[in-house]
Amino acid sequence: MILYFTGTGNSEFVAKRIGEKTGDEILNLFEKIRDGDYSRIKSARPFVFVVPTYAWQIPHIVRDWIRRTKFGGNRKAYFVMTCGDSIGNAGEYIEKLCAKKGFQYMGCAKIIMPENYIAMFQAPERDEALRIIDRALPAIDDVIEVIKKGEGIPQKKITVAGKISTALVNKIFYPAFVHAKPFYTTEACIGCGKCETVCPMNNIDIIDGRPVWDDHCTQCMACICGCPEKAIEYGKKSKGKPRYQCPM
Repeated sequence: MILYFTGTGNSEFVAKRIGEKTGDEILNLFEKIRDGDYSRIKSARPFVFVVPTYAWQIPHIVRDWIRRTKFGGNRKAYFVMTCGDSIGNAGEYIEKLCAKKGFQYMGCAKIIMPENYIAMFQAPERDEALRIIDRALPAIDDVIEVIKKGEGIPQKKITVAGKISTALVNKIFYPAFVHAKPFYTTEACIGCGKCETVCPMNNIDIIDGRPVWDDHCTQCMACICGCPEKAIEYGKKSKGKPRYQCPM
């Protein structure tokens, strides 16, 4: 079973490609995470988790959902992480998570996809995004072949910088930067409510025709990148930057 979480579509694209080429069932975790649904999930085939990289680890909301959910059937678990550059030492923490859940950890793969974290970085324009995705296809297909054969994903040596990023930086990053205070709307907002519906945290309410953010943000960028009017900004950091949604 392919289980994925996505904010702007990168992990969805990878998950669907894996599902199409393996013939396996695909499950979007959005509603389960949003609704706090931890009901048992069973699969006769290995579990393949496809997720974005948040500060060199899997998103905390996905990690916490896995911790609380019961899994039945096959005990093998593969992880595929989309990122703009690096996943650091995420595999070490995933392996520990798998041990606690009784999974046989089959490795973690890095797939470089277009950057979407416009709260800090620059997202590519459409043509460049398509080129990045095209370059990612061989890496995705390599992972697919490994999964088909039931083999473990080859793990690369982790640098000291990668270990520090995943351990220390991740611990600092969430409390220091992952919050919704800087989000606001410009006069371009039409009150359509799309930002409210795409938020996996139920963190946005439409009040008097405008979105209001609460304090349970995971910074998936779904709201700011999915706004049809480009009416959402993240302080000054997002101004003038392209909004990214996977173009494929």
